[in-house]
Amino acid sequence: MDNSEPNRSPEEPASPEGIPAPEGAANLIDTDYVIGQDNITTKTMGINLDLHGKVFTISALIVTLFVILTLALQDTISPIYDAIFGFLTGNLAWFFMLAANIFVILCIALIFSPLGKVRLGGAEAKPDYTYTGWFSMLFAAGMGIGLMFYGVNEPLSHFSTSMAGGSDAPLMGAAGDASQSASLAMAATIYHWGLHPWAIYAIVGLSLALFAFNKGLPLSMRSVFYPLLGERVWGWPGHVIDILAVFASLFGLATSLGIGAAQASAGLSYLFGAPESDVTMVLLIIGITIVAIASVMAGVDKGVQVLSKINIALAAALLFFVIGVGPTLLIATGFFENMMSYLVHLPALANPFGREDTGFTHGWTAFYWAWWISWSPYVGMFIARVSRGRTVREFLISVLIIPMLVSILWMTTFGGTAIDQVVSRGIDSVVEANMDLQLYLMLQQLPLSQITAFIGIVLVVVFFVTSSDSGSLVIDSITAGGKVDAPKPQRVFWAIIEGAIAIALLLGGGLTALQTMAVSTGLPFTFILLAACYAIVKGLMSEPRAV
Repeated sequence: MDNSEPNRSPEEPASPEGIPAPEGAANLIDTDYVIGQDNITTKTMGINLDLHGKVFTISALIVTLFVILTLALQDTISPIYDAIFGFLTGNLAWFFMLAANIFVILCIALIFSPLGKVRLGGAEAKPDYTYTGWFSMLFAAGMGIGLMFYGVNEPLSHFSTSMAGGSDAPLMGAAGDASQSASLAMAATIYHWGLHPWAIYAIVGLSLALFAFNKGLPLSMRSVFYPLLGERVWGWPGHVIDILAVFASLFGLATSLGIGAAQASAGLSYLFGAPESDVTMVLLIIGITIVAIASVMAGVDKGVQVLSKINIALAAALLFFVIGVGPTLLIATGFFENMMSYLVHLPALANPFGREDTGFTHGWTAFYWAWWISWSPYVGMFIARVSRGRTVREFLISVLIIPMLVSILWMTTFGGTAIDQVVSRGIDSVVEANMDLQLYLMLQQLPLSQITAFIGIVLVVVFFVTSSDSGSLVIDSITAGGKVDAPKPQRVFWAIIEGAIAIALLLGGGLTALQTMAVSTGLPFTFILLAACYAIVKGLMSEPRAV
């Protein structure tokens, strides 16, 4: 394991555009385009700006208009969100599932192929971060808030529906059989947090890193399409791709921020009696956005990486505490049993056609895959930024396998403990509670519940901050023409916009509104990712292999 200090900081790039030149052999793309050539560089009211005129302007105007209209039409817009969500998940679940399967198959094929020896950043590139810092940022950016929110809720939900049987249960459930229902519940949960979501992130991260660090193109989604569009990627086809990436990132991120605010609000109400209301959630989002802005101003090394390491340490402490004081033997054996159950049921769970469990595929899987896809420009670009120097094989194994194993352990610990409380101890309060309160009620049954519940709130808040500030870095890079060293006030703008979208969606329709926008923006971006699969293979085939 590499325990050395970072060789280079992205805050101190090796080129004026902020993207280091390849080290050693690499197949640069010959183009006349210069990173930032279409940017507007100006100084307004003492603030330096360096923006891609078309991408930034169109993205900012449409998003701002969306926030204003959603806030102005709160009473009438909620049914619209409900209808859109039902239509998309009900009719296109098969498409999202098929696409996600393609991403997993490609990632596994690349791991075992000779193309896995290609090094991101050139044949002699060295990693910018140690494994500890790298893994911390990978995990904190990718799934933090989601694991906190769904770690208890999803296994319990699948267990309950499986016990009842029918189309709402995964694979039609195991009516009346508690043991088999628990096994199906954990397999279905891990399916949503295992290989598939991380394969989605890996496709975006790998494609961006390859075309930026090896091909010398801007760190922007349009660059991935150079093998398909050639020089046209610098025109309107590329503008549209980047604008879609901005929308997908913003609304996927807003979904997570809204979920995090709801859970933090429920925790404050549970611990301190704070009113669990829209006002509390809005104040939380405003306060956390301010903290995120401070982190954005500090940069990747001093902001995101430090907070990510703190988050991982707190999450690990809470995880091992629950393992230690909860049903330890059940968790230890359940980790391997649940992994095996996941692998056994994976082909059936991933089958996109002829499904009878439509409540499960429409209500859970279609939303999850669209959510992960809408997050993918943000998470993928962030992963790309911190993964220079890794081989493709090292990148894919780390991005797929390690987070999946951590997710299995997390879901087994929190979900398995909650299911055990229901089955073995007859505690129904956890399963009957609102989904944003279930984590705290599960912890209530364990020692030191007040302390662990408070740690849970802190974790949600810090995951919120790391998601917001790393998202701002990524969106700013897209709207700055691929530059990674654009002026910090631009990042602040996007951090504010992220919070504003989360507030607008919460007030305009609650969780369904958040889910609807994630699915709506994830749909067009799915086509972009499918095209990116071809570009990755073509780009890797022209690269020299690392020794």
